[in-house]
Amino acid sequence: MITASADGSSLSNPGPAGWAWYVDEGNWAAGGWPRGTNNMGELMAVLNLLQQTAVLPDEPLHVLCDSQYVINSVTKWMAGWKRRGWKKADGKPVMNVELLQEIDRLLVGRTVTFEWVKGHAGHVMNEAADARAQAAARAYRDGTQVPAGPGFQGAGEQAATSLDVGPSRPAPVELDLFSLDEPDEPDEPDEPREAQDVIALEESLLLDSVRSDPRRVEALLHPDFTEVGASGRLWSRARMLASIAPLTNPTTLEVIGTDRLAEDVVLLRWRSRSRGAIALRSSVWVRTPQGWKLRFHQGTPADL
Repeated sequence: MITASADGSSLSNPGPAGWAWYVDEGNWAAGGWPRGTNNMGELMAVLNLLQQTAVLPDEPLHVLCDSQYVINSVTKWMAGWKRRGWKKADGKPVMNVELLQEIDRLLVGRTVTFEWVKGHAGHVMNEAADARAQAAARAYRDGTQVPAGPGFQGAGEQAATSLDVGPSRPAPVELDLFSLDEPDEPDEPDEPREAQDVIALEESLLLDSVRSDPRRVEALLHPDFTEVGASGRLWSRARMLASIAPLTNPTTLEVIGTDRLAEDVVLLRWRSRSRGAIALRSSVWVRTPQGWKLRFHQGTPADL
């Protein structure tokens, strides 16, 4: 049996995105896009794993995922989507349909099982796939070479390794009376314009070029800005401007969600990751005549 972990990462969701699967140090692959979602990355990791292991069609494949969306899509919802012509129960089209159709095609004739594992909980294989997906996403963000990995050793030219998923042939219709249909976990829609602006501004506050220039930071902070740091320390605007400096370790932003609290107020919920540290964060941005300003920020340490 081949056991592999598959994972995806989007730095802004949508934003620079990566995917990766991992068997061991000699068998792993990663890739991504300049703009994509977590769901796209999670699905592409499974798809590429199926492609590269297709040279061993009789070998059972066990896939570890921390995404309930991927597992439910493949094991519970897909049969209903296919019966309805790849439509949800409400008649809306299924998102990421090209990826899902190709996964469906590659599952034919294979013995593939899925197991949910908790993400960021110290699972060795999950952490290895996650680190590689994040590295790919950062490479697309920074315009550097993507660490693609060795792939599945022994796959040779027989395995399909293209990252471009085009139209696939229609998947056969299967009647599955026992599969669970809706409720369907929602796909990740593109963020509204206001949320995209706020995410971009929040990301800019992680850049050395911004943090090393107090004037640029000052332009982003609301006059009444306050922060409760991950250490519990209270920061005022003046204190922040006097102390701001480049971060010790590179830090990435992963969007958890955005909420429009009022016409000109957006709450951004996100996760920061740096070497050896993860924190859950909330930022309240207020639109002023001078543009969006960060009014309040709070950080809470998270378990690795």
